[in-house]
Amino acid sequence: MNANLVFVLNLVSTWYMVGLIWMVQVVHYNMFNRVGAEQFARYEADHGRLITPIVAVPMLVEIATALWLLSDTPNGFPRWAAWLGVAMIAVVWLSTAFLQVPCHNRLLSGFDESTYRRLVLTNWIRTATWSARGAFLAYFAAVMMRENSSL
Repeated sequence: MNANLVFVLNLVSTWYMVGLIWMVQVVHYNMFNRVGAEQFARYEADHGRLITPIVAVPMLVEIATALWLLSDTPNGFPRWAAWLGVAMIAVVWLSTAFLQVPCHNRLLSGFDESTYRRLVLTNWIRTATWSARGAFLAYFAAVMMRENSSL
C-alpha cells in the first residue's frame, strides 16, 4: 500500500476519533448523571454495546496505519513523528484499558457518583491526547502538501 494513502487513512481515522471523543466528553458523559438510578445500569450496558462498533473500527484503522507508518513513511513525515504518533495512541489505549473501562465496568452495577466523576475526569486524558495527535498529523499533512505542491 502507498505510504501517502496509509498516512491519509491514519489522519482520517484520528480526526474521526477527535470529533467523537469531544462529543462523548462534552455531551454524552455529561448526561450520564441525568439518566436516573432505576434505568442507569441498562443505560450503561446499552452505551457499551452501542459505542463499541462506532469506536472499534476507526481505532483499529488508526493503530494499524500508525504501525505501518513506522516502516513506510511518506515524504515529509519523519520516522520520529511516526514513533511519537504511536506513543500517543499508546496513551489513549492505556487510558482506555486502565481508567475508562474499569469505570464503565463499575457503572454496569448502577450509577455511582465518584465513579462517574472519575470517568469524566480521566476521559480528558484521551480527549487531550487525541486532539494533540490530530493537530500533530494535520501539521504534517500541511508540510507534505507544501512539499508536494508545484506552486
